[in-house]
Parts: sequence; structure tokens; C-alpha cells
Amino acid sequence: MTHADTGHHGHDTQVGQARHDQHAGHDKHAGHDPEMFRRRFWLSLVLTIPIVVTSEMVMGWFGYSLDIPGVTWIGPVLGSVVFLYGGWPFLAGGVTEIRDRAPGMMLLISMAIVVAYVASLASTAGLFQLEFWWELAALVTIMLLGHWQEMKAIGQAQGALSALAALIPDDAERFTPGGGVERIDVTDLRPGNVVLVRPGARVPADGTIVTGGAEFDESMITGESRPVARGEGDRVVAGTVATDAAVRVEVTAVGDDTALAGIQRLVAQAQASRGRAQVLADRFAALLFYVATGAGLLTFLTWWALGNLGESVTRTVTVLVIACPHALGLAIPLVISLSTAVAARSGILVKDRLALERMRTVDAVLFDKTGTLTRGEHVVAGVAATDGTTESEALRLAAGVEADSEHPLARAIVAAAARRDGATPPPAATRFRALTGRGAQADIDGTTYAVGGPALMREHGAQVPPDLRTATETWAERGAAVLCLLRLPSPSDSATPVVLGAFGLEDEVRPEAREAIAELRQLGLGTIAMITGDARQVAQAVAADLGFREGVDEVFAEVLPADKDRAVAELQERGLTVAMVGDGVNDAPALARADVGIAIGAGTDVAIESAGVVLATSDPRAVTGVIRLSRASYRKMIENLGWAAGYNVVAIPLAAGVLAWAGFSLSPAVGAILMSLSTIVVALNAQLLRRVRLA
Repeated sequence: MTHADTGHHGHDTQVGQARHDQHAGHDKHAGHDPEMFRRRFWLSLVLTIPIVVTSEMVMGWFGYSLDIPGVTWIGPVLGSVVFLYGGWPFLAGGVTEIRDRAPGMMLLISMAIVVAYVASLASTAGLFQLEFWWELAALVTIMLLGHWQEMKAIGQAQGALSALAALIPDDAERFTPGGGVERIDVTDLRPGNVVLVRPGARVPADGTIVTGGAEFDESMITGESRPVARGEGDRVVAGTVATDAAVRVEVTAVGDDTALAGIQRLVAQAQASRGRAQVLADRFAALLFYVATGAGLLTFLTWWALGNLGESVTRTVTVLVIACPHALGLAIPLVISLSTAVAARSGILVKDRLALERMRTVDAVLFDKTGTLTRGEHVVAGVAATDGTTESEALRLAAGVEADSEHPLARAIVAAAARRDGATPPPAATRFRALTGRGAQADIDGTTYAVGGPALMREHGAQVPPDLRTATETWAERGAAVLCLLRLPSPSDSATPVVLGAFGLEDEVRPEAREAIAELRQLGLGTIAMITGDARQVAQAVAADLGFREGVDEVFAEVLPADKDRAVAELQERGLTVAMVGDGVNDAPALARADVGIAIGAGTDVAIESAGVVLATSDPRAVTGVIRLSRASYRKMIENLGWAAGYNVVAIPLAAGVLAWAGFSLSPAVGAILMSLSTIVVALNAQLLRRVRLA
């Protein structure tokens, strides 16, 4: 798959399909795009003006007259053009809905303008005494305006996809076998190619840094504005920007396989998916067709029976105009488009509309611990030293021993020494040896030191000294890994090893995880739970750090990955609606079983397949953003549906003439204006979603 297929060109296809699916009735017909409606509106408007100005009814209202040759033919000729050209999208849509046996908005509009046109022709032929051409032209023109604005609003809401597609550069600088650099089209990149990414340039494809390091702006993927440092061996994503230095990147994925293309598919799928509220709107539109048809027929027969055939035609046309459910058709699709676009810009990718709708009803959130609430990387949580050795000195010596080790615990000690206040750089070590399963040792300034855990202590017959015992026991109770620093005697010396210090290393709790838990409580979540395969003391320690409430929040510990879905089922059996938050790798069964599956990280196939919502960032606070968005979007859907339904309930009887006895009546043109106003109200209300705070 080429870049053109997945980037700019692929975007057009995805947006088109999403828009067609969303706008279930009137939007699925060929050529229905904002530009087409814009052209037809302006031409119809230009033709409508002379029709209105030369109308005998309008001239009578304003007390003027026009003595122009052939003035009586301006209405029929130009009106026919407006009907055929401006009304064609509605007529074609109405025919399609009849063929699909899915009556809806387009059929209602078609009925209204066909009745108006036939009545106008009959009046011109002398069968009725109606001046109807100007009203027909105004009706078509105003409906084109409303439809244009509706399509334009939805198109703007889909701007997230356009922005994503535009992030991929058109070309790339690829290294040749001879070491030179050639500029090629990005579609010619293949996995294994090495490309040069200069400062300020975008990464052309997913890959791994092989040379250099830089800070990358990853806001388009994670929603985080702060640049992230990436070095050799780190993965970078197409579309991200190297802000301060050049790097060489080995391409690992291109085209449709990139993370960005996957995000585009997620956004398009979310905007195309149909939730319960959309189904409700579609059913209401179908019901409205039958109501409008019945009301129109009843209106026609009633006024005809009263001996006023002209009024019966006018009232019937007005009923059909009023019943056009533009506001209803816009109520749900625009909210869907806006909510998914707003979410995507914040790094929240909604794969399933139903998942987002259900999120507002969630009363229990179950977090996987490792990689979600914690970083999945050990850090030095505590340092203790014996008398005569300072903590900084112990950490400095341990870092010197571990400097050449690749073990995660060793890297944590080296990193802690680099961060510690007052610590001097680790001393240079020689004769480094990795002790498999025990630790490492090296010589520093002619003295041999070793760093390791219980196995190393047993090997050398060493014991934790009393002044370190309290600290090491406390760390062990929390489930931390405990390492000790030993000074080893020379081979010719019979002295015993001396323990100089000890270190407690724990999986670091994300600082933002504490905020996420607090925010969930503020949103009224009744139960917050954590699940992990770690020992119970480790889980309890993490829960305490996160501020879990004893007796309210829950901890599932020592759980195998295959059994995590049982914890979800257990919560569901208590009548709770459960959202599961995991990394999408070993949490797939639990993500699938939960009422809402939320995967941390957008790059894994498992996350995409098993979760309804994917968080591009690893920040668990985004979960609260999903809940806020769910509640806000559902509220907007209901408000819009209520407005659209209430508008029709009130307007149809008025259009039928129930207040004609009081001198109040609605003309078809006024009905068209009211219909367009209702559309504007719905669109403005949906736009308020942009104010929802997701982070």
C-alpha cells in the first residue's frame, strides 16, 4: 500500500465513507459534498431574486409594479430551472430512499418541492389561482443553504483526518548503499531503508533510531505538547517532528502499516460507526415520513372538504416543508463527528461509538497495574548505607559497578546516581563481570565491589548488617527488589565481604496516575480497582501510593493474564458497568469482556482489536477525559433530538392551519426558513462540545 493510498488520497476515501455512513439518508448519494451544494445554492439564489421581485403577490405586498415584456414567464421558466437544478440532489435522494425502502429526510424534501412545482404549473395553466413560483424557488434555495451548511459543518468536524493525512511529508532523504543521501518520494520507502530526519523535519515512516538522538514533538500522536527525548534504539512514529537534532532512522513500517494510518482508520471508523442514539434518530426520521405523509393527506382532505382547494394545496406543501428533518439529520452525525475529532486531537481514539456512549454509565474502572498505573520500569525508591559510608557514596559506587550492565535494575541504579543531588559522577570501573542470576562486580580504584540480591549475599556468606535491616525489611514487605553493595576482599585475603549499602527498587508509580484516581472520584465513580500479576504486598503498596480507599476500592493481585477477564466478570456479576484499562497486549480478554475496553497505546494490533477506545498517550488521566466526553456528547445528542422532535411536534400542526381561524398561518417559504433555523440551532449546540475539557 502506497503513501498515497493511506495518506492524502486514502483520507479522502475514508472521510467520504464515514460521511456517507453517518448521514444515513441524504448523505449517501453520489455527489453530495459541501462544494456541490454551495454551487447549487448560489445559482438558485441568483435565479430566485428575479422570481421574487416579479411575483404579483410580492409586488402587491410592497405596492409596486413592473411593466416588463414576458414578466409572467419569469416565474415559470426560472422556477423550473431552480426546481430541476437546485432540487435535483433532493429528488435523486428521494428516489434512492424509495428504492431502498428507507423513507427519510430526502424523500420528505422531494415530496415538498414536487407538490410545490406541480401546484405552480397548475396555477400557470389556470387550474388554480395561486402565485406559487417564488415560494417554490425560495423553498429550494433555503433548503440548499441549510444542507450546504450542514455538510460543511460535518466536513469541518472531520478535520482531524485531514490534519493527520497532512502530517506525512511528501518525500524523504534515504541513505544509499554507498553512504550518500538521495531524496525520494515517500511512497518509495521500504522497511529496512535508513532515512535522515533533519531538525524541524517530520519522520516519513515508522522506524527505529539507529544513530543520534533528538527531542520529538509527538503531540499529533499523544496529545502531549512537551517534546520527548528519543535516542538510539527508540521507536519513532511517522508524522512526528525532530525538534533539535538530526537522526538516522531505520524504517520498520510504511503506508497502511504505520501507526498514523492506523489512527486514521480508527478515527474514520469511529465517525462512521452508529450508536444507539443514531439508530433512534434514523427511526424517528422514518416515523416522521409517515407522520408527515399522513398529516399532509389529512390537511389536504380537510381544507378541500371546507371548499378551499387552493388553501389545501398551500397547507399541504407547508406541512411537508416543516416536516423536513434537517435538524434531526444533523443532531447525531455532527455530535459524533465533533466528539471523535475533539477526542483525536487530545490523543483519545474512539474506535466504537457504542463504547463511548456506554462510558457515561460506567461505575467501575479496573486498571491494569504494570504499564498503566506504573511506568513498567524500576526506579530506586530508597537508599540506605552503613556507618562510615554515605548514601551518595554507596549509590555512586554501585553505579560504577553497574555502568556496563544492561540489566534493568542496573540501569535504574545508574540513573538514580545521575539524578541524586550532590552525587559525583560514578567512578570508572575495570574488570566488569556480569554474575548471571546474582548481580555484577567490578574493580574501582583497585578494590572489588559487587552489587546483587539474596543469591549474591548467600554466595559470599554475607548478612545484612543491623543498621540496614529495618530499611531492607520495609522494602521487602512492599515487594521491592532489594540489592546490596558489597566490598569484596582480595583473593589472598581471608576477610569476609563488607556490606556498605542497600537499595530498594520498585516499579515507579506514574505521578499522573494519582491525579487520575482523584479525578475519577470527583466524577462520581463508585469503584476503582487495580489488577496485577504481582505479589499481593506489591499490589497493596502501589494501591496505597495511589490513594486507594480501603473497603471501597479493590485490588486483584497474583492474577495470571489469562484470568484477568474473570476479575472483570466478577465485577459485572455485582451489577457494575465496568471499564477495563490495559496496555492491550496481555489484557485482550479482559478488554473484550469489559463493557468498555480502553487500551493504553495506539500501536498494537491487539489494542485495536480488543478495545473500544484507544489512548495514544500512556497518561491514565485520559480515562477521565473519555468519561467527560461521553457524558457531554450524549447530553448534546439528547438535547438535539429533543429540539428536533419538539420543533416538528409544534410546527406541523401550525403548518396544517390549526390556527388559521385566528388569522395565523405559515407559508411554505416561512416553513423553509424555520426549518433552516432549527438546523442552525442544532449545529451551534453541537459546537459547544469543543469546550469539553479532556485533560
